[in-house]
Amino acid sequence: MDFRWSDYSGRHLSHLDIYHDGLRLMAQEIERKFLVLDDSYKHEAFASYHIQQGYICSERGRTVRVRIRDERAYLTIKGPSMNGGLSRYEFEREIPFADAQQMMLFCEPGIIDKTRWLVKSGHHTFEVDEFFGDNEGLVVAEVELSSEEEAFEKPHFIGKEVTGDRRYYNSQLRANPYSNWPK
Repeated sequence: MDFRWSDYSGRHLSHLDIYHDGLRLMAQEIERKFLVLDDSYKHEAFASYHIQQGYICSERGRTVRVRIRDERAYLTIKGPSMNGGLSRYEFEREIPFADAQQMMLFCEPGIIDKTRWLVKSGHHTFEVDEFFGDNEGLVVAEVELSSEEEAFEKPHFIGKEVTGDRRYYNSQLRANPYSNWPK
């Protein structure tokens, strides 16, 4: 049997790669991340939503995240980054909203607050994150791919690639916010 997991926006994650007793258990997330040059993405977006997320664990090589997206909530476990930050294993499940609100109370200090804008470019959807609070002024875009070699069309607002630069990981922005970076 062939399984594919879909994330909350309906996109399919890569075919599952982790096996236990003959069953595939976990999806591999393959994504590239870029800085954003201007705010033209807002006019091109087909959807947007507000996200708040906290980290129960943000150790190198493993993160456990609680995310509230508008009125829905998710618990996500991510493994270590591989191939220069291009891919890693991810397990995500929707959880009750009230549970997520309670879990946020015991997250590590520093909640990520952002609006996510979804923009089509060719056959892909770019997720553009506009950060607020201590990360105000930072805007990054990600595109998820089905393989590390997959070609994609870059929208005109895409700037420098920052895939694999740990400073731009949300778990790192929680601990070392953009407002603290040397300008």
